[in-house]
Amino acid sequence: MHIFEENIKKLDLIIPEMPTPMANYVPFKVADNTVYVSGQGPVVDGKIVYSGKVGKEISEEEGIKAAELCCINIVSALKTSLNGDWDRLDTFLKLGAFVNCDENFTDQPKIINGASDLLVSIFGDKGRHARFAVGSNSLPFNISVEIDAIIKIK
Repeated sequence: MHIFEENIKKLDLIIPEMPTPMANYVPFKVADNTVYVSGQGPVVDGKIVYSGKVGKEISEEEGIKAAELCCINIVSALKTSLNGDWDRLDTFLKLGAFVNCDENFTDQPKIINGASDLLVSIFGDKGRHARFAVGSNSLPFNISVEIDAIIKIK
């Protein structure tokens, strides 16, 4: 078993089949040695798990869980793009993250650490990345968090 799969098992995670896009786009695109993963939401089996504004309708702790779920869906898209061959992963380059919140909420980085920490727990140094974490007054379908990724592969 690959070390990444062992880490996933130790974390008691289930990486689902790649989520179906919620609109007219592809879940990922491979160009040369880069995988671009479309924005992923906190969705399980096609159902939104965390919706509403972080710090208002849902707690910060739930926002962190939403970011983790977005990350799991990113990992699912990456695994599909690699045809399950984890040896092709070089490194995560960047995450772009949006937190559905009001203008007074300023802990976006804390929320997105849910995803960043999970990537490092699964992939070690290959999971370290640049990122942005910004607040948004609204996200599609009222999801609480949306995250995309840019990943270098071999």
